[in-house]
Amino acid sequence: MSKFIRILLALTLTIILVLVRAFEDTLFYDPLLNFFKSDYKTAPLPDMDVYLMYGNTAFRFILNSVVSLGIISLLFKNREVIKISLFLYAILFVVLMIAFSLIIYTSDGTSSHFVLFYVRRFLIQPLFLLILLPAFYFHKYNSN
Repeated sequence: MSKFIRILLALTLTIILVLVRAFEDTLFYDPLLNFFKSDYKTAPLPDMDVYLMYGNTAFRFILNSVVSLGIISLLFKNREVIKISLFLYAILFVVLMIAFSLIIYTSDGTSSHFVLFYVRRFLIQPLFLLILLPAFYFHKYNSN
């Protein structure tokens, strides 16, 4: 595959990530979207269908991860990088979903909202891609 085609496909996948973010209100059930747009620091968590929210959060994480892994595979063309990325995404998912669940169930309406905001952010946004890309580029150009 030519370099131009790979870059074009990577840009297309990036646009898909942007579209997932742009249409998050209509694509996913997430009562915390509006909650975190308000003055959430002292407010109690909104009423929500927790299992539906977990399912939508997991689906969004998986969707973002698949697209992110596509971008990584197009940019690096290295099976080891893809395997490491997949492993890291799986570990991140398990750890963050456990943390997310614990925070939801033990929330007392104070400092836990701050932590919930950032744990949820890593689950619903492709932030891990922004961490992995520079790390893999750094490794690639320093190992030569």
